[in-house]
Formats: sequence, C-alpha cells, structure tokens
Amino acid sequence: MKPTKNRVYIFDTTLRDGEQSPGFSMNLQEKIRFARQLEKLGVDVIEAGFPVASEGDFISVQQIAKEIRKPQIAALARADLKDIDRAWDAIKEAAHPRIHTFISSSDIHLKYQLKKTREQVLAEAVRAVGHAKDLTDNVEFSPMDATRTDKDYLCEMVESVIEAGATTVNIPDTVGYAMPDEMGDLIAYIFAHVKNIHNAIVSVHCHNDLGVAVANTIAALKQGARQIECAVNGIGERAGNASLEEVVMALETRKDILGFSTNIKTRNIYRTSRLLSDITGIPVQPNKAIVGANAFSHESGIHQDGLIKEKITYEIMTPASVGVNDTNIVLGKHSGRHAVKERLKKLGFNLSGEEVDKVFIRFKEVADLKKEVFDEDLEEIISDIIFREPDKYKLLYLNVISGNAAIPTAAVRMEVSGKVIQDAEFGVGPVDATFAAIKKITKTKHSLIKYAVNAITGGTDAQGVVTVQIGYNGYTVSGRGSDPDVLVATAKAYINALNRLETMKNLERRRPEDVSQ
Repeated sequence: MKPTKNRVYIFDTTLRDGEQSPGFSMNLQEKIRFARQLEKLGVDVIEAGFPVASEGDFISVQQIAKEIRKPQIAALARADLKDIDRAWDAIKEAAHPRIHTFISSSDIHLKYQLKKTREQVLAEAVRAVGHAKDLTDNVEFSPMDATRTDKDYLCEMVESVIEAGATTVNIPDTVGYAMPDEMGDLIAYIFAHVKNIHNAIVSVHCHNDLGVAVANTIAALKQGARQIECAVNGIGERAGNASLEEVVMALETRKDILGFSTNIKTRNIYRTSRLLSDITGIPVQPNKAIVGANAFSHESGIHQDGLIKEKITYEIMTPASVGVNDTNIVLGKHSGRHAVKERLKKLGFNLSGEEVDKVFIRFKEVADLKKEVFDEDLEEIISDIIFREPDKYKLLYLNVISGNAAIPTAAVRMEVSGKVIQDAEFGVGPVDATFAAIKKITKTKHSLIKYAVNAITGGTDAQGVVTVQIGYNGYTVSGRGSDPDVLVATAKAYINALNRLETMKNLERRRPEDVSQ
C-alpha cells in the first residue's frame, strides 16, 4: 500500500485479537464465513490469526489465505524467527500476504515480562523484521505497549525497524491507557523525530479499557496515522478494540472536519455485525453506536415529531447507510417461496435452489407460530439450517412440565453420535430441569457461566434467542439457540455450546503468551 494524503486503510483484527476474547472463539468454517464477509465489507487487511499459537490457528489462517483474494491477509508473529517462519508458511499462498511481527517496548514489559534490556529488545526487533523482509516485502512491526514506552526509545525502535524493511509501523495502546490528546501528541512526536517515517505507513491499535479507543484512533489519524486496527462490534481483549463501525462511520459522517475516506462499503456494516453476533452467540448491547438495536430507534415524542417533519432533525446518518432497513416487517405466513427468495437476496444471501427450499420449509413453520416474520428471523433460520456444521449432539424432542404446584421436570430425546437417547430430570425451575436432562444424556458436567434470553424482534410472539456460556478448562464456550418457545431455544443453545466445545476439544488451543498488543 502506498500512503496517500486522505486515504485511511482498515486493518481488521476481529479474527485475531477479537477471537481471543472470552466466549468469542470460532471454528474453521465460521472463520472462513466471516472472512468472506469482511471481504465484502471492503477491509484492506484481514489479520487472520496467530499461526504459531496452535495447529487450529495455523490451519484457519492458511485456509483464509487460500480463499480470500482481495484484502491483504496478515499473520501475527512474535519477534522470533520460528514464529515468523510459521506465519509465512500459513500465508504464503495468499494473493497479498503480510507478516505482522511484534515485541514489547515499554520498560514495564521489559523489566517484568521479558526481563531484557532495551538494547537486547531493539536487536531482536530489527532481526525479526529483517527475517520477515527476506520472505515478503509486506512487513508490519508493532512495539507492544507503545503508549507507555519512553518516547525517544520508541522513536529509535521505529526508525530501526523501518530501516530493516518494515513497510507499516503500528503504535499500539495495548492496555487502553492513553487519552486522545496523548495519543495524538505521540503520533506527532514520532513524525517529528523519526527521520525515515515517511517510508512507512503509521498505524494505530487502540484498546478500549477507558472507553476512548475510537477517540484515540481519530486523534492519531489527525496527526498523520493512515492505518487503523479495529474489530467489528469492538470485540477484543478485555474491554475490546476500537470499533470498526464506529470509526468508519465517524469518518464518513464528519468528512466536513476530518476529510478522510476509506474503502469500506458502509451498507454492509450492519450485516457484518449481525453475522459476528450470530457466529459467536454474543449480541451487541441495544444502545451500541451504529449497530445496536436502538441506534435508529426513537421513542421520545419530541424526537418522533421532528423525524416525521424532517429526518435530519434527529438522525445524523440514515439507517440505509449502514444497511439497516427502515422497517422490520417483511413477510408473513401467506408469503410464497418467491417472496422469501427475493428477500433473502436483498439481505445478501445467494442461496441455491435446494437451500432456499430448506429455508422456506422452516420459514413456514415459524410463520405458522407468529404473525409476522422479520429479517432477523430469516437470518436465524439461515444460520440454523444452512451454516450449521454436523453436530455430535442433536435435539429431537423436549417436553417440560412446570408451575407453582408441580415439580419442574424435563423430558429430552437427543441424538448423540447417531444414537437416539432419551431421559428425564428434575430441576429447581424449567430451565434448570432442561439443563439437567441434557447433562444427564450427554454425561457432561460443565459449569454454566451465563444464561441470557433476548427477543429477536418485538411482540409477544417473537422468537426468543438464548445465549449460553459454559466453562471448560479455563475457556469460555458460547452457544446460541432461537425458537418461539424459549425453553426449546434454551435446549438448542446449551446443545450448541456442547457442540462448539467438541470442536474446541479437537483443536490445540495453546497460547504461548499474551498477544493482545
């Protein structure tokens, strides 16, 4: 990439930093599916993972590198020659490969984590970049914990790695410590004191521990940074990363004072956000900027009056600009197959005739249970039928008895590795009884970390979406299920979590060290 005055490059780290956060792990097919959506969104760089971390990470990065052709595909590596070689092996078949290597630079990290001197770390950084440069001309370097690093030492490191061949230098606010003025001043200082800084693109990677990741990112852009590292829905280590949708729409909406442009197709933003929530089972909060359920909702009478007269009175961007429909009601039980197919196309799903038939059968079942079928309902149906991988556990039947004069009892019939098993169990309530029966059949004893119920759409007949998180060997695994019957959705969610856990067990999930940047 050649830096231009007003062009901002979007480096998406949802599949690397985002996927590291508890509850957000994805399997291979889910990662590929999301990477394809990022390609449609128009991101410039996809950081696909950390190949040396595990065999599963290596395979997923390698597969994404083979299948995704438009964006650059980056692989993360510590400033270690074996790490870098492993990263290159994963991405060498990419159309546009990038090696992203890093090492800590702050005295805090050098003293307490690396136990090395500044001179040792600087030498390792230069050697790592030089080695990566022998493999590809596209090398990015990050001095981890840059915002708590001595400025002059940071500048010395940046100048040295650019001299060694780095074409992008990323300045991470690893622990979300900086304030916007500090972040802007640091970028300005680097431009003023690194003599070869214009030979590389300056990037920033801001964490949201103090809630200012987006503000810090924009402050850095104003001082000369031209790549931003961000994640969809703002996911990532601890409090997350700068939110892709928030930064992009801030640049788009306030071009009048910022003057920057990106390659993002903003009408795909909402769809991308929804897909991530669907894959991970983690919904965004209703008041989340840009993609939250309430982002374009207005309840105040004063606001409604203004909107009726002129939308610009209370909307600074249109719902359509990020891919949100003005109306949610789309289909009902009298709708035909053609109407459903056309609606699927508008939502961005190009399904085969056989896949449409499967979706339509399920659509009719849902439509018979509720008066109206919404876009979100269709997305849930597609996720459940089209994109779900073969599962070890399948729900065949659920019957729950509960009430103030009855002992809560759940009878469950399941298919476990092709074998049909049924059993029943008691509980302190209908949900507890459902979980107990499933645990009994599957012979599992995982701790329940989270149980949440949400409605996909409005109305008492809305589909319930249940999110379940269970613990396993220090990991958090999420499951998601949807159904007009909340108890059925509960069973689906728990079983979905168990199936995700089976996938995780088949992968080696070792993380050599914290790589949050």
